[in-house]
Amino acid sequence: MQLREVARRARVSMATIYKRYATRDELIVAALQWWMDANRYAGLAALADELPGDSLYADLMHVQRAIFEPWEQHPNMLRSYFQARSGPGGQGLIQHGIDAVVPVIKSILSSADPAFAKDLELILTGVIFGFLSQFAQGDIEVTDILPGIERAVYWLTNPPTD
Repeated sequence: MQLREVARRARVSMATIYKRYATRDELIVAALQWWMDANRYAGLAALADELPGDSLYADLMHVQRAIFEPWEQHPNMLRSYFQARSGPGGQGLIQHGIDAVVPVIKSILSSADPAFAKDLELILTGVIFGFLSQFAQGDIEVTDILPGIERAVYWLTNPPTD
């Protein structure tokens, strides 16, 4: 990404870009945060009130789809996010996502056994970051992430009966 191109597309001067963003990394993080708010987290807080409530599985997957379907439509944004989150300001991107997603997930898990809810959060976080890492390394396609998460959520919320 070249800052001249950003300034041209935004119809602002380079001086305006540099006044607002001290570094290129700050600009990238701000752009990613804006995109995630507009596409991934848009309406996520209100989603808790609209969940089907049929099952823990259905509610968790409703949220996961809202989060990951925009990435499927824009895989380069996911690559950019994954790269930026390990750079300057990247921790802010991660925290921004946590702040948007965790309250909704906690609301879904509020009726579950607290120990189970805590374990489930930890396991799903590991599964999700594992899929993101595999995608970033080129081992899987972006469209493999959501089905993998869905399988994990299914098996974690619907244990086999003997």
